[in-house]
Amino acid sequence: MAGRGRVSMQEHMAIDVSPGPIRPIRLISHYFPHFYPTAEPALHPPDPRPPVTPVRSAPQPQLDPEPEGDSDDSTALGTLEFTLLFDTDNSTLHCTAHRAKGLKPPASGSMDTFVKANLLPGASKASQLRTRTVRGTRGPVWEETLTYHGFTLQDARRKTLRLCVCEDPWLRRRRRVPPLGELRVPLRKLVPNRARSFDVCLERRRLTKRPKSLDTARGMSLYEQEVEAELASEERGRVLLSLCYSSQRGGLLVGVLRCAHLAPMDANGYSDPFVRLFLHPNTGRKSKYKTSVRKKTLNPEFNEEFFYAGPREELAQKTLLVSVWDYDLGTADDFIGGVQLSSRAGGERQQHWRECLGHSDRRLELWHPLDGAPLQLSD
Repeated sequence: MAGRGRVSMQEHMAIDVSPGPIRPIRLISHYFPHFYPTAEPALHPPDPRPPVTPVRSAPQPQLDPEPEGDSDDSTALGTLEFTLLFDTDNSTLHCTAHRAKGLKPPASGSMDTFVKANLLPGASKASQLRTRTVRGTRGPVWEETLTYHGFTLQDARRKTLRLCVCEDPWLRRRRRVPPLGELRVPLRKLVPNRARSFDVCLERRRLTKRPKSLDTARGMSLYEQEVEAELASEERGRVLLSLCYSSQRGGLLVGVLRCAHLAPMDANGYSDPFVRLFLHPNTGRKSKYKTSVRKKTLNPEFNEEFFYAGPREELAQKTLLVSVWDYDLGTADDFIGGVQLSSRAGGERQQHWRECLGHSDRRLELWHPLDGAPLQLSD
């Protein structure tokens, strides 16, 4: 014992008092116990001295670095500012995309973004609108208004507007990239003819339902396609018609103004729509007309007018059949939907027909939903 080196009092005090530099590095786990759930406390013998609060600068735990995966904090995806206005007089819904803030850069590193809007439920491409692309910024400013025509009170009660902030499509030619973030607004919250502004945090893309019988190996993207196809089958679209009995010309003027949210009939997800008119019965006179074809669109605008001669009393006993078709070259055209106007029809269809023929030189415009089954007319 005498041959061993003796420890001076100064060295002894340095060992007992001095904090971190001479302590074993493994004791750092005491500051972060949740980082080492498998650490063995028995490896560190207990300190025989009573616990004393040391007056020293202990190592401060640092903030956890941002995980490589997606963060649970929705604010990390950024926010979107926009304004909604439901114009009941013109049956339109206006969505003005103002700006986004703090967008999270995608894996590609690109920040060339645009806003895409959809009405749910309904065919995805039938109600899809988008802004222009703003390039090279995490705070893009669009100040662009997207307008849905043929938007009614019934739509406001049951539909939801989905807004997505997406990468520019030219950057993802060969791969399908999810949007940078999305949000959904139940439109029943809107007050007609009053603009409402929003500043909402973006969320990750989510499904409206949970899959029940889908094989998980097929992936959630296939399930999303099935859900969209199911929703698309609910509606065939709608048509905006104007009716006016002209006392000067002595007949009925029928205007085919536009269609909205038509069902897609072609493999590319669109249609090549046109409209046929048939006044029944109309013996000895021209009873059939059709508009021009609009290529690759689900929201065509026609603004074409047709004339049926005859007194009001005679026309009031007739039926006007309006049908929308998808033009196919070399094969039979596909029926999209139709609507029948007459004094024997129901609801707004009957009201539109009677009010038009009950007054001269008064133009009445009204949106009519399309029926999926072709109407049968009898003599």
